[in-house]
Amino acid sequence: MELAAREDIDIPIEQAFEILCDFEQFERAALRRGAEVSREDDLQRPGVGAKWKARFAFRGKYRQLDLKIVEFERPTDMRLTAVVQGITSDIKIELVALSRTRTRLSVWSHLKSTSLSARLLLKSLKLARSTLTQRMQKRVTKLARSMEDQNKRQA
Repeated sequence: MELAAREDIDIPIEQAFEILCDFEQFERAALRRGAEVSREDDLQRPGVGAKWKARFAFRGKYRQLDLKIVEFERPTDMRLTAVVQGITSDIKIELVALSRTRTRLSVWSHLKSTSLSARLLLKSLKLARSTLTQRMQKRVTKLARSMEDQNKRQA
């Protein structure tokens, strides 16, 4: 199953990529929401091989998330792999410069099941595809606005 969203941002591509590479910001956001997050690598700079483990409550149960950066091409592409309870998600984040001060943020996610229970869950998610696509678009829009706000604060 594939989900996609995109949003245009009033930030130059290099600054947008730097904000996306501020992984500590995303770790803090997850911690504020009650997740347990641990960095599993010792890389000094963002790049291929960066890994995280997270544990969070979802619908009354604790879930384990393993997240890893598998491709990293500054300042345009980042690809991550996430695994949660038998569902593997290949996530691609792409930035395209529309002008010197405007960038398009595109996010794709391809979900695959690796177990029978995950396959059943994925089937039910396919029935709610339009709702999931709308939610993803709202989150990408929210991320884009927060990136613009962060860029204004830094300027």
